[in-house]
Amino acid sequence: MVEKKATGTNGFIGLLVVLAALITGAFLIIQEIQSDVFSIGMIMLGGVLVLAAIIMSTGIVLVKPNDAKVVLFFGKYLGTLRESGLWWTTPLITTQVISVKVFNFNSPKIKVNDVDGNPIEIAAVIVYRILDTAKAAFEVNSYKEFVETQSESALRHIASRYPYDTARDDVDSLRGNSEKVAKELLEELQDRLKAAGVEVIEARFTHLAYAPEIASAMLQRQQAAAIIDAREKIVEGAIGMVQSAIEKLEKDIELDEERKAVMANNLMVAIVSDRGAQPIINTGSLYN
Repeated sequence: MVEKKATGTNGFIGLLVVLAALITGAFLIIQEIQSDVFSIGMIMLGGVLVLAAIIMSTGIVLVKPNDAKVVLFFGKYLGTLRESGLWWTTPLITTQVISVKVFNFNSPKIKVNDVDGNPIEIAAVIVYRILDTAKAAFEVNSYKEFVETQSESALRHIASRYPYDTARDDVDSLRGNSEKVAKELLEELQDRLKAAGVEVIEARFTHLAYAPEIASAMLQRQQAAAIIDAREKIVEGAIGMVQSAIEKLEKDIELDEERKAVMANNLMVAIVSDRGAQPIINTGSLYN
């Protein structure tokens, strides 16, 4: 079912018509009762006007700002009133209020395994609003519960497709590519929630961490990986510095392969060592 606009006119016009019919009908009834010449026809006419006024009054609807009213006539969908104000539409209708405000849904922290099988905790905030009131009213039992259920389901699905963290540049992760993953979450949510007439405005993570039972071990793993990465960069830089130093020395000093090896070893130790190098003066020959 797709939303359509309900037909209606200015509610104040309807209010005037209802009051006019009610006053006229009551006046005719009272006048005939007080008259010496009693006329059943005039009393019946007055009764019809009063009854018509009561029936027409059921078509007067008040719509508040940021609310929409779904109009039903004996179970049949007639349309939706979105503009705020007083409206006069089909009599004997029933209405259902659907808020078109922007809503926030803060999901609880849920535990799920990432693609590597590591248990993680993840939560998100979903910003949405109702775009199609007919679908929100008739396609699902409760659009708010539907949003909550589908949001948690989509969050679990997205989290299980990525690792929490990775050292590889060609692999996306939840922690390293949170904006990209959040965009993918938004697209999946929009696909899931369109059946309820919901438009997803924004989706972003509010909590992302390893589960408590493995948090300490994974922290040590991250620290070890960081140390290894740092060592690799230090060694790469040291090799470049040693090569440059030996090339500059060879321009003025003739060095054989053994002297180059000793010099390279000493320079690498001095550069890579965590502690300051302590020079040792060799008073003899390298070959003695």
